[in-house]
Amino acid sequence: MTLEDQLFAIDEGFWLRGRDHFLEHLDEKALLAFPQAGEMHGVFDRDQVAATATLVNRWRELTMGDRQFLHCGEAAIISYKADVTRADGMQYSALVSSGYFRRDDGWKLAFHQHSPL
Repeated sequence: MTLEDQLFAIDEGFWLRGRDHFLEHLDEKALLAFPQAGEMHGVFDRDQVAATATLVNRWRELTMGDRQFLHCGEAAIISYKADVTRADGMQYSALVSSGYFRRDDGWKLAFHQHSPL
């Protein structure tokens, strides 16, 4: 699996999987930028973010379009258009960017941003 495919698979897991995926793939601290009212914006530790990944608010039926990838040594950035459905049926579309850093135990998400469409 290429690094590009690996990072997109990790990002997909943040949408569709639960707390354990977050704990495995988040850096110790991550900068999150969710512009919707009531969402997270700022620097949060891994446990705070993982606690938000409950079954009640998980997403399903994710489509990632217009995938972009930039690899810069120990860092990599992906971006894509997300079309997804929340467990309660709510539809959501956004441009998404995620920044990853290579750590001793693999690539970890340190930045994640949504721009709703």
